[in-house]
Amino acid sequence: MIDWLAQMVEPLNSALFTIGTDAVSWAEFFGFVTGGLCVALTVRRNILNFPVGIANNAFFLVLFTSASLWAASGLQVLYIALGFAGWWQWLKGRADTGTTVVRRSGRAELAWCAVFLVLGTGVLYVILTAAHDAAPFLDAVTTCLSLVAQWLLNTRRIETWYFWIAADCIFIPLYLSQGLILTAAVYVLFLGLCVAGLRAWTRELAPADDALRADSAVR
Repeated sequence: MIDWLAQMVEPLNSALFTIGTDAVSWAEFFGFVTGGLCVALTVRRNILNFPVGIANNAFFLVLFTSASLWAASGLQVLYIALGFAGWWQWLKGRADTGTTVVRRSGRAELAWCAVFLVLGTGVLYVILTAAHDAAPFLDAVTTCLSLVAQWLLNTRRIETWYFWIAADCIFIPLYLSQGLILTAAVYVLFLGLCVAGLRAWTRELAPADDALRADSAVR
């Protein structure tokens, strides 16, 4: 079974072209394309971001495994599971309301996110250090930031963008240090799209906030 899977993914690890002295594989190239499309769809609150994102996770799983970034590899598996869960949540939410509604996170929800981020990073750092991960601390903190961001995305919380932006700012130098030039470039693109997403979702949220304030004033 393992040999069969290895034979299937082997072509994805072959070089497509080079940037300077660094070879860009098919997996990295397809990760670039699907990743940019996924974030662009998310900015527009298009539910197709989930199937495209799942494809992106599969390509990055192949890429990061070949680079010995074990936390990033495991993160893609979790992303795939969360992607299917988020796809269902958005479908259900749209069926209930007729649209994809953006909300703010409550203080308790953000507090739990912060606790998970701190504790998860510490535990994962110890595990990755023992597993001889290529960049244990950066891999651990980006993994936890990304999991929090994906959870908030699934529940349509605007704070998802702050966590994605923080993760992207760390991902870029991490992938550059591993020679994944095109992947670092796509995360620069992600960073710009995340800023655009934050602005777009904020505009979407503003009318709801105004209505809530008006309702409170009447009461």
